Amino acid sequence: MNSRMGNRAVVLGGSMAGLLAARVLAESYAEVVVVDRDRLLGVRESRRGAPHTVHAHGLHARGHLIFEELFPNFTAELTEAGVPTGDLGEMRWYFNARKLRPARTGLLSVTAPRPVLEDHVRGRVAALPNVTFLEEHSVLGLTATADGGRITGVRVQRRLREDGEGGEDVLEGDLVVDASGRGSRVPAWLEELGYQRPGEERVKVDLAYTTRHYRMRPEMFDGVQSINPVASPAHPRGAFFGQVGPDKCILSLTGILGDHPPTDPEGFLEYVRSLPVPDVYEAVHDAEPLDEPVRFRFAASVRRRYERLTRFPDGLLVLGDAFCSFNPVYGQGMSVAAIEAMALREQLRREPRPSPRPFLAQVARIVDAPWEISAGGDLDFPGVEGPRTVKVRMGNAYMARLQYAATKDAAVTDGFMRVAGLIDPPTALMRPSMVARVLRHAVRRPPAGGSRSPDGRSGPVRQPSR
Repeated sequence: MNSRMGNRAVVLGGSMAGLLAARVLAESYAEVVVVDRDRLLGVRESRRGAPHTVHAHGLHARGHLIFEELFPNFTAELTEAGVPTGDLGEMRWYFNARKLRPARTGLLSVTAPRPVLEDHVRGRVAALPNVTFLEEHSVLGLTATADGGRITGVRVQRRLREDGEGGEDVLEGDLVVDASGRGSRVPAWLEELGYQRPGEERVKVDLAYTTRHYRMRPEMFDGVQSINPVASPAHPRGAFFGQVGPDKCILSLTGILGDHPPTDPEGFLEYVRSLPVPDVYEAVHDAEPLDEPVRFRFAASVRRRYERLTRFPDGLLVLGDAFCSFNPVYGQGMSVAAIEAMALREQLRREPRPSPRPFLAQVARIVDAPWEISAGGDLDFPGVEGPRTVKVRMGNAYMARLQYAATKDAAVTDGFMRVAGLIDPPTALMRPSMVARVLRHAVRRPPAGGSRSPDGRSGPVRQPSR
């Protein structure tokens, strides 16, 4: 631990971004308080404030390395508890209905159920002697100095049973970190204090996940950790089907632009049958379900441009989904939050009271690459609204060629997974050696691979009319 530089830091939100922030703040502050509206400690199921956690999640590559640094023996403890781990490039990936050539990348993916993963991390953070959790409390607003130039804490209210409310209190802090997620109220609170709201960029995808768990049989996966037919413009229905425990697997179906996977068991299975490859249907059509299908909707990716504000109060930082929330099918959220937490750690080591504007500018730079990957990829779908710059169009055309080349060349798969896992920047895919491999296999943008219509017959799967 470093010498302590502050008295108290307050973290808004106890999900993964908030836990990571609390972990690094504990090195610099005498006390760190994590505030959340839900009960957190000991919870291993999806909670009211985080309904998305019931669906498939993966901690990939860059995020995994950072978690291991912040929580030594992290992977070994999860493995001992029965959580599956595997090489990111050796999973069974399908892009445009074509199977990528497997590659041993050396990059691990951890596929624990998200609530189990959070419980494990939360337990490690809660064990720190200077971290406490203020559970079942709502945050009502920020407190500030008379001139509004510095945030001095937050107003909180105890949430009683049956949704009753307790009395209001002020929780003072030298630093407040907003990690409250995509529903963050900080933009409105800034406006109340006389500041501008940050501008927003949105990419509307109208995505829905529908998820069901099954009892696992060894033959379902044939030696791989997961089977992932990824949605593409030609095949807009996708799935993530993976092991999440010794005898349990998860199937999350994805559909965009209103083509949402059903929640009735018969409709759910028909949607599985309509996927462009048969692997998942063959595994689950006669499998034992452990629960009923559950849906989660995601309207749009949102990037808040805090770094462009000309005025911002001291004593307040923003990170995680409160800064930028990505389309979850790209699996970037936890890794980006981990990278941002490491940036916060570096900032605290340089500056006892971190200046918000340089930090927000650094978070924006961290967000640039994953936003380019996810927002640019979504704009490849004709029905997604947004500006298609020359860079976006050229990038998507090249990615189609690269994904085709990865079906022939394991080295291309390796490079692709390093970028998808946020180890390398997207520009790594434009290195001469990689371009040569791509062009060797795909001079023109290749047509989509074979598919099956919703009734199971061969043929193209069309997006529904809007």
